[in-house]
Amino acid sequence: MTAHRIPRTLVAASLALGAGAALASGGLTSFAAIMLEDTHLPVVARTEAEAARIAAVLAPPADFSAPEPFEARPGGAATAFERPDRQAFSQPSANMAFEQELDFRVGSALFDKLWVSSPASTKASDGLGPLYNARACLQCHVRNGRGHPPESPDDTAVSMVMRVSLPGGEIGPIPGTFATQRHPRYGGQIHDFSTLGVPAEGRVAVEWEEFEVALSGGETARLRRPAWALAKPAHGALEPEAMLSPRMAPPMIGLGLLEAIPAEDILAKADPEDADGDGISGRVQIVWSREHERPMLGRFGHKAIEPTLREQVSSAFHGDMGLSTPLHLGSHGDCTASQDACLAALHGGVPEVEAPALEMTLYYSRNLAVPARRGLDDPEVLRGKRVFHESGCASCHTPKHVTHRLDGQPEQSFQLIWPYTDLLLHDMGEGLADHRPEGRASGREWRTPPLWGIGLTETVNGHTYFLHDGRARSLLEAILWHGGEAAAARERVVAIPPEERAALIRFLESL
Repeated sequence: MTAHRIPRTLVAASLALGAGAALASGGLTSFAAIMLEDTHLPVVARTEAEAARIAAVLAPPADFSAPEPFEARPGGAATAFERPDRQAFSQPSANMAFEQELDFRVGSALFDKLWVSSPASTKASDGLGPLYNARACLQCHVRNGRGHPPESPDDTAVSMVMRVSLPGGEIGPIPGTFATQRHPRYGGQIHDFSTLGVPAEGRVAVEWEEFEVALSGGETARLRRPAWALAKPAHGALEPEAMLSPRMAPPMIGLGLLEAIPAEDILAKADPEDADGDGISGRVQIVWSREHERPMLGRFGHKAIEPTLREQVSSAFHGDMGLSTPLHLGSHGDCTASQDACLAALHGGVPEVEAPALEMTLYYSRNLAVPARRGLDDPEVLRGKRVFHESGCASCHTPKHVTHRLDGQPEQSFQLIWPYTDLLLHDMGEGLADHRPEGRASGREWRTPPLWGIGLTETVNGHTYFLHDGRARSLLEAILWHGGEAAAARERVVAIPPEERAALIRFLESL
């Protein structure tokens, strides 16, 4: 079910209770809170005593002379300690029961599997396309890590996707949703690969413009600004008003733990009107869940457009590989009505990814462990942690959360975790704007990305490209691109002594 099919009686009830205006501005009413409850998870209610303990544990640190208790375990009891190497993001939850490890390994095999086009003798592996960005999940999420932009004119965009849309269309009844529509000829994203007899939609191209930024202490940094385009378009040039948005594949670690953060805790940090005057006005993304057929809090994706991990996994199968699932039954992926060859291509049945395969892939995705911290008691790291907090970085990159108690999900149940995200939407300024709204996120807003594991990016993926489009070539460059609500924090980092700035980077590298 899509957003424009939300039952009108439900919407009428929300408006009658005043939820419409509150949601449009990012606020919440009792009705909105009810609609966004985590009823899709096997939640065990917290006791008052537990709530008091949690509040004490989550208090910001006052002493930076030593690590906080349990800080070495960013994924709680699920943290992986064994492999701080190229396979650091491919380990199972450390608290996984032995009998569940087979499910994890089966899910890993499905994540790695190369899908083929129909017809094929390998019936369990056919159905790819007709349009696709990769043949396997692992081709985008290399070693379950971070994607990268094309590194040369001849390089592919295989570890990223390019969203495309046009302004206008039906807004739908979720208040605050922007009016955007799928492109009539290219669909929702550009596919640069296709099956035999079907033309690929084009090739993603990028040009870079470099400029220098002055820092305190006589230091400088060079940033690069991208200009994205669709080269060799198969169905005509894009309109001037068409909106392109590149999205690098994010790391897969800790996703089940992010889903287990209570919605009420995320909503409690939302401050759309900046009531406390700190310049930070995080907003909640609210989307329609096709799985649960109701509005839900968005958590996954660069603009938090997916509410559950199952929907995120299903959307990737369907959008990136053209594979139908129980949640996305369309047999031709992102084909549009004008793509005759695409619509005429054979498919592998509906669904091509059947429910057991989807569930095993989901289990694997839910249980990719967060690696343990490294060097967290190093004096330079502790100094950098203090700079992180004093500069205001923790205002959006919330260091720690406590997950729900979950019946039947012991790996994610009641864990103190350190993801460094509030999972809210923030205006990041014109410099990072993609000018493509999505759901209730404007063209300047992005979900705060988790920082756990970020210091292992080069170890796992062999590069240090960061931000949604990979423009930053270092952690310092990523910080210097922050604007909007993060502008004040950025300026503090620019102004502090060079040794303080170096300590901040050292802290981030320890995550």
